[in-house]
Amino acid sequence: MPNYAYIAIDANTGREKRGVVAGSSQSSVTTELKEQGLYPTQVELDSSKSGPTKKTATKNSVEQPTTKTPRGESWFDSSSVTAKDLTLFTRQFATLVRAGMPLLRGLEVIARQQKSVRFKSIVEGLAETIRTGGSLSDGMAQNPRIFNRLYLNMVKAGEASGALDSVLLRLAEFLEKSQRIRGKVKTAMTYPLIIMGVALGVVGALIVFVIPRFESIFKTMLKGQPLPGLTRTVLGVSEFLQHNLLVSAGLIGLGVVAFRLLLKTPQGARIRDRILLVIPVGGDLVLKAAVSRFTRTLGTLLASGVQILEALQITRDTAGNIHVAEAVDTVQTRVKAGEGIARPLEETKVFPAMVASMIEVGEETGKLPDMLERIADTYEEEVDNAVNALTSILEPVMIVLMAVVVGTIVIALFLPLVRIIQTLS
Repeated sequence: MPNYAYIAIDANTGREKRGVVAGSSQSSVTTELKEQGLYPTQVELDSSKSGPTKKTATKNSVEQPTTKTPRGESWFDSSSVTAKDLTLFTRQFATLVRAGMPLLRGLEVIARQQKSVRFKSIVEGLAETIRTGGSLSDGMAQNPRIFNRLYLNMVKAGEASGALDSVLLRLAEFLEKSQRIRGKVKTAMTYPLIIMGVALGVVGALIVFVIPRFESIFKTMLKGQPLPGLTRTVLGVSEFLQHNLLVSAGLIGLGVVAFRLLLKTPQGARIRDRILLVIPVGGDLVLKAAVSRFTRTLGTLLASGVQILEALQITRDTAGNIHVAEAVDTVQTRVKAGEGIARPLEETKVFPAMVASMIEVGEETGKLPDMLERIADTYEEEVDNAVNALTSILEPVMIVLMAVVVGTIVIALFLPLVRIIQTLS
């Protein structure tokens, strides 16, 4: 039997535990860990060659087959599988399952419709897993980069509760709304980026091609007379860039690489996430997006039957901001001690007080998943409004900046021309 490396939370102590166990399938290992009072947050095939620490087996579970991918490519290489592909697959599969079609037949139908060769092989692998007696979640667990923990745990909850069709529909709606928000943000930022590109192109053309011609005219007509300070500055920048273009490009490239490496460090990522939360206008947008993602994810998991501690752990991992993740971690610790979600969430000072108040109402009425969904809807609408407001602010600001830069260059060139005209007069 294969070995499975696991990460789980002890329900008694609240501490994280790691280990390796032997099992027939991932689902059987997960079931046994839960029987031991552990909440698994990650269960994957162990790639090491060390022996199992504990043996476990179930009669109905089987070892998952290895399905070949085209041209020897690994399933774990998801470069050609987009979020749009996954969203479309989830919606199609949910519709077929809701219509009463067997899982195997539904996967075979969807596999024939896939344009992506790699994703087609993955869907065929899922069908092969079910054909050989495994579960849908067992097949998805072999592709963690495509079917993340949120996706996998919701499917497991749907299988355990017998409501897989409802869970898949909820997953499809969740993915569609997430993709819609990302699409709106990208669309809103397209126009400002185009303006910035045009501005840089115009300034570059002026510095490289136009200013050197004026420099030769100034030397000829003014015959050694001193130039205005603004003109000397602009000419100096132009001359430096002409003679050190490659060096300047190299320094900019090194700066970008160094900045990205800094952001990959824990301290750099922490500073970045803190800045994103406190910057004017943009910080409010980042916080609203984080609140929307947190409530939507947690509400979807709880409505699908995932346990609260496991749902909070998954939500923490998908927070997208270190400070928000730490706040969720604090809430998870307090929930383990027997408290609710609302009060610890408010005391973190990261989430707005209104969010904690609405969650408290949901806990008192026993309709927490519904209340979380409503909060997510509210904040998604606020994100839309904030993106529109930010776009309306960015457009004139960038136009003014472009006008200032180009105007400064034009003024710097016309000051000596005025002197030349006066001399000729």
